[in-house]
Amino acid sequence: MLKRVVLFTAVCLLAAATAFATVTDTVKKTVDDVIHIVSDKELKKKSNEQRRRAAIKRSIATIFDSQEMAKRSLGKHWNPRTPAERKQFVDLFATLLENSYAGKIESYNNEKIVYTKETLDGEYAEVKSKVITPKQDEYTLDYRLMKKDNGTWMVYDVVIEGVSLVSNYRTQFNRIISTNGYPELVKKLQAKSNELKM
Repeated sequence: MLKRVVLFTAVCLLAAATAFATVTDTVKKTVDDVIHIVSDKELKKKSNEQRRRAAIKRSIATIFDSQEMAKRSLGKHWNPRTPAERKQFVDLFATLLENSYAGKIESYNNEKIVYTKETLDGEYAEVKSKVITPKQDEYTLDYRLMKKDNGTWMVYDVVIEGVSLVSNYRTQFNRIISTNGYPELVKKLQAKSNELKM
């Protein structure tokens, strides 16, 4: 009986802690996990590159909503796509995002990350942060999140120095589709994905 009470209490405490976790806590946990991965001396070795990339991929997948980001990046070209085309695009976009993010975060060099503000607006939130380099240079890095049906907060855009990652991709993708059609965009993303896997 006592074990059941202890277990029940532990579950309640965990649920309470989760309920009171802020959106900033959610972002910070993932960022801390990724920094831990890229700071690990063993994982830093060239021979462990695949393990390191896989660990980063798993970590960012917990908070980055690649489907929502892909949909927003494709913009007006999303609705005309078939379900199969959407799935293919989301997979290609996720690979592009993961490798792009991993490539940048792997150059981490003891930068300090300060969380400056959290804004909530219904099912949407923004977590503002700044990155301070060892030379005291600073740049802003903001995360835009939306609350999913299961209550978790997921990132749908990242804004670096005022430039939205999703808007930036949308402009590039729209230009390619308008000039050469959707198949050309898929071809370019596939080529980029294959290049990054090499």
